[in-house]
Amino acid sequence: MPRFRVGYIIGSLSSKSINRLLSKALIRLAPAGLGLVEIPIRDLPLYSPDYDADYPPEGRALKDAMASVDAVLFITPEYNRAIPGALKNAIDWLSRPHGANSLSRKPSAVIGASTGRIGTAIAQQNLRSILSFCGSPQMNWPEAYIQLTPGLITSEGEVTDPPTEKLLRSFMDEFGEFIVRVTTVLPRET
Repeated sequence: MPRFRVGYIIGSLSSKSINRLLSKALIRLAPAGLGLVEIPIRDLPLYSPDYDADYPPEGRALKDAMASVDAVLFITPEYNRAIPGALKNAIDWLSRPHGANSLSRKPSAVIGASTGRIGTAIAQQNLRSILSFCGSPQMNWPEAYIQLTPGLITSEGEVTDPPTEKLLRSFMDEFGEFIVRVTTVLPRET
């Protein structure tokens, strides 16, 4: 039985997303103490403060899913030097209404893959800024910007390049240790 339940959000809505492929690898490489479960964002309407008094079912489901996990892993592509709109929309839903921020004190980590050489470095910095504003303690090291080349990760999530596998395993091990530190020092409010 995993010690921590970790929700992961894939920033891309594409069924052929390379970040979905990356998520399969991260699940395979996660230490035994982490149980990963996807928090889907596909069906969310665009956020508006008009919903704050009465969240639609999709918004409530998202907030309930976040409440059911101990930490969150963001796996995101980079669109036009930033995070995808769908991911920003999900964070807007999670951080509202005022006083009900689901990301406050929730340990988080950010990773992403692209076909470009700088991976998702700029999108990750964009996301870190947003998460900081939302009060989510972030694992800032190690950073992982994955250039996903054909065959690097199989459709089952097996990493075929030993140095990349080592990097991803280390990333997940460190995230597990980070969750322990954060939840020990900064317990969630009940």
